[in-house]
Amino acid sequence: MVSMPRVTQEHLDARRRQILDAARRRFIKNGFHATSMQDVLTEADLSAGAVYRYFRGKEDIIAAIADEALAELTGSVTDMLDTDPLPSLEDVVGQILETVGRMDSGQELANLALQIWAEALRSPALAERVAQTVNGLRDVLVFAFATGTSPESFEGALAAAAIPPSTWRRAGFARDLYVDELVAKTFKVTIDGRSYPASTRYLAKLVSEPPSDSRDVELRRNVLRELDATPGVHADLEQVYVATIKLKTLLCAARQPAPRTRRIEILRAARELFDRMAASFEGASSAVARVRDFGAAVKASEGYRRLVALLDHEDNQASLDLRMRVGADGEVRAIEIVGIRENRNNPFFRSWLRRLVVRFILFLRGHRTTGDEVVERILSDVLTGIEDALVLSFQVVGDIEFYLGALALRDRAAAAGLAMALPTLVEPGDPLAIEGLFNPLLVLAGVAAKACDVQAGPGAIVVVTGPNSGGKTRLLQAIGLAQCLSQAGLFAPARSARVPRASGLFASLFEEARADQPEGHLGMELLRIRRCFDELDPGALVVIDELCSGTNPSEGEEIARLVLSLLPELGVRGFVTTHLLSFAASLARESAAPGSRGGLEFLQVELDPQERPTYGFVPGVARTSLAHKTAERLGVTRDELIARIAAKRAARAR
Repeated sequence: MVSMPRVTQEHLDARRRQILDAARRRFIKNGFHATSMQDVLTEADLSAGAVYRYFRGKEDIIAAIADEALAELTGSVTDMLDTDPLPSLEDVVGQILETVGRMDSGQELANLALQIWAEALRSPALAERVAQTVNGLRDVLVFAFATGTSPESFEGALAAAAIPPSTWRRAGFARDLYVDELVAKTFKVTIDGRSYPASTRYLAKLVSEPPSDSRDVELRRNVLRELDATPGVHADLEQVYVATIKLKTLLCAARQPAPRTRRIEILRAARELFDRMAASFEGASSAVARVRDFGAAVKASEGYRRLVALLDHEDNQASLDLRMRVGADGEVRAIEIVGIRENRNNPFFRSWLRRLVVRFILFLRGHRTTGDEVVERILSDVLTGIEDALVLSFQVVGDIEFYLGALALRDRAAAAGLAMALPTLVEPGDPLAIEGLFNPLLVLAGVAAKACDVQAGPGAIVVVTGPNSGGKTRLLQAIGLAQCLSQAGLFAPARSARVPRASGLFASLFEEARADQPEGHLGMELLRIRRCFDELDPGALVVIDELCSGTNPSEGEEIARLVLSLLPELGVRGFVTTHLLSFAASLARESAAPGSRGGLEFLQVELDPQERPTYGFVPGVARTSLAHKTAERLGVTRDELIARIAAKRAARAR
């Protein structure tokens, strides 16, 4: 037996340094949270196994980078403190700055240091996520209350809001499935004939990052069930949404000549919102009941009591008793004030003597405070008391749009004669079975979508063949969107469905040629395949269109065979289209042979008796791509081209 050479410690240290340097570059460029482990693997040009040998995950890498930076800084100072005599404070500070300068040479340490500082505050992780959301929205709220702001400010803060953890990486599929476009054009909220602009970035995030915890998914499904079955709960949710949008509109309005009046109206709208929340959803059993509980909790708070007292003081500072004299002709001759009753029970009431004393004391202390400045301070203090409640209310806006938008998408499909239903989510190893599947992007485009049935065994790789323009790419999009919407807790684009949970989704349906692309057509196809294997985890779903279309058939078949044989080893479920029909037929024969390991299934575009695609799919492998039919439809036949040549010659002869 030949012994394997031992890996030296120098090699291990160099590999660890390679990983940390690659991670540092990505962290500086994209930030900690926007950098995935796959980004680190790509930057280091290493396999997942090689990296996970040294670090359990991204958190370990972040900690290692922070430890290195702190160790170098503290080490440089410790060395100085070991000298005799002790250095001066000026020398110590100078040494620290020199060390930072040396460490920052070409590595943008300042950028990374800020990220390390922020990451150090993440304890516990969930509290950090909520704090990040609250702080971002709070900043926008305070600024908007003071001066007014734009709707984009709330949109940006909401897009950064925390949502339940997910194992899905939207970069692997969102572009090819047009997730953002689907959300922007179908998740629309219309109430009493009026349409409201939705928070599309936040909604796209909710749709494309399904919760890992099945309890979060079931919570969403239960909300949709109740909204669908209980018109009263649905109406209450719409009214809470309208009240929140009214408040948001006031905050986004440009600053008015009378800022005090504007801020009073903002606080009045906030009170109306909390009152609406507390009075809604009577008898609700889903998570929408939490909105009622939240409103009740706010109304019981000291901040709300101060809000009510301020508005009462604004509306009822005093009562006047008037005496009017009217002449014989009915005209008012005089009005006389006979009494004034001030609302002394309001906590904001101050007698004229007390107001005079306070101003005198401030004058003696050198302060010059106008009445308007005092009022502004009171209004700001009242807002501070309800800030957190308002911030959470604005995230509720995005969640309401999520549910109402999902119902709107279902209703839009129903108007086109297509059914959407909440699917049955099953274990990853169970079969996939979808009845009446359609592509919602076609509904979006106003195209009549053809529903079809799709089935796939546990862990199967399904090879799809058929003529061009037969619906293969649209099928892959429909399958990907069905998986995405199902796991997000929404209606699937199907009459009924049993959908196995997936750990992630990878979709590669088109590759745009770029002037700066590093490889030719074949090279880009190979890079696409490598990216697929890099980004996929066991239990994921993969949909790939026109596998190995960028080279000659013999080489393409060899690469396609390799890919299709290894995808089952990765433990994923997949749907792959190919135009290599003879190759697909040979795979079908091999899979059906006795002793075959199986794992491959085959679907083909269904054709009518005139060999026209029905946009349905049946088991089997297509026998022809019907290229001649496509050529005839597009006018690319011998007779058509000869006629065009003759027409050009005739035109030149004239």
